[in-house]
Amino acid sequence: MTATGGTEAGGSTRRGRGGGGAARRAERSAPRYEAARYIERAIPDFEVLDAEALAVIEANAETVLAEIGVAFPEQPAALARWRDAGAEVEGDRVRLPRGLARRLCATAPARFTQLARNPARSVEIGGRSLVLAPVYGPPFVRDLAGGRRYATLEDFRAFVKLGQMSRWLHHSGGTVCEPTDVAVNKRHLDMLHAHMTLSDKPFMGSVTAPERAADSVAMARILFGDEVVASNCVMTSLININSPLTFDATMMGALEVYAAAGQAAIVSPFIVGGAMAPVTVAGTLTQVLAEVLVGVAYSQLIRPGAPVIFGAFVTSIDMNSGAPTFGTPEASLITWGAGQLARRLGLPYRSAGAFCGSKLPDAQAAYESANSLNMGLTAGVNFMLHACGWLEGGLVASYEKYVMDADQLGVLHHIARGVDVSANGQGMDAIREVGPGGHYLGCAHTRANFQSAFWRSGLLDYKPFETWAEEGARDTAQLAGARVARMLADYEAPPLDEGVAEALGDYITRRKAAMPDAFA
Repeated sequence: MTATGGTEAGGSTRRGRGGGGAARRAERSAPRYEAARYIERAIPDFEVLDAEALAVIEANAETVLAEIGVAFPEQPAALARWRDAGAEVEGDRVRLPRGLARRLCATAPARFTQLARNPARSVEIGGRSLVLAPVYGPPFVRDLAGGRRYATLEDFRAFVKLGQMSRWLHHSGGTVCEPTDVAVNKRHLDMLHAHMTLSDKPFMGSVTAPERAADSVAMARILFGDEVVASNCVMTSLININSPLTFDATMMGALEVYAAAGQAAIVSPFIVGGAMAPVTVAGTLTQVLAEVLVGVAYSQLIRPGAPVIFGAFVTSIDMNSGAPTFGTPEASLITWGAGQLARRLGLPYRSAGAFCGSKLPDAQAAYESANSLNMGLTAGVNFMLHACGWLEGGLVASYEKYVMDADQLGVLHHIARGVDVSANGQGMDAIREVGPGGHYLGCAHTRANFQSAFWRSGLLDYKPFETWAEEGARDTAQLAGARVARMLADYEAPPLDEGVAEALGDYITRRKAAMPDAFA
């Protein structure tokens, strides 16, 4: 991807400078896949709830926990922990006295570092930061050449490569797609191996079974070393709550593994409004807060100080078809409100993404994704999963939409900078130099700033109509398909110590040999 910056000034202002036009054109066309630092916002968060509304929602969440409770089915050890912590346990139902969950949550850090194997790509999660990670979980993939099909391990590796080469993406993610050609009980090993070897950005661990979470920790210890993992966060994981108000043994077992190892977990209700939560914004926010309080508190029962993120994945529902909808005003209101609740708890916040319900990377996908991405930026989100590649309500990881979204993430970086009011930002020298009736193309201030003044797309077409037509009249999806091919052709694996690479391979071989294939 080319460096960010504005369009170049007119040729007359550059005539006679060294290097020549051909050299400059070659330099611009050379493949450069740099990694931008995670975002640090210089803009305020948007707050949709006033103090009274926040107090009502927080009080209602405490009522839910004290009077209705949450379920921990088939988890005797978890029920015993809650009983010892002072909760009322009846069967698999846990009721928490008012204030108990909030007191337990107080030991969770407000901000933490997730290390990458390339230290320059480590990220800070919390505070004013925003970390962008790709789509997570689709069983299908789509591209212009092959259409919609089940994902394979080859697809998974290709997406990891695209993530490594995407400038505005800070994180390699987790299950970027489900490689359905590999046994269910073994595919996590191959996915982790891809993240660890094909990328040097931070990554996520497996959560589909506690033993797979344990494999993730074991492989991270091989990659980073035991001492580093013992005292640092090197993985983030996604712990979805079985809304409404149910914490299943698989997710809680994975949470226990990661918390005990000091690794981060996103505790995230998975809510389709009207199906898994009330249809109202305030009712959904009450349930989100109650569920997050319990999940975060439970992580602190395992290990006080374990890093954890307040998650909110919320969509509304089409009451005619029952299908989830995305980019809606109700989802925006919930995301903004949940951000306020997360900040009041002093926890990092995960939400938003390039969400859409479209079947193709078309206008619907663009509208819905833009609404969701921009809402996430203004909501104060610290970790944005699904920031690129999401299609068809999360069922599909799209190659073309991946690079389309990844390109647009550069817009978030530039908006987050806010307004520069330094001497250079004020531009008074330029106004004085040009004066009435002139133009700014050749003035000293423009020449000094044109490369960095404006965000510049690495994908979208701004050529004149005639040039566009001569080049095949390609739409954005076609341009994205060409970019995918170019990026994968240019990909180079980041260096990895040979001993570490061999040890990872040996671990995977031993683990796969220890169990028969299972496809369910």
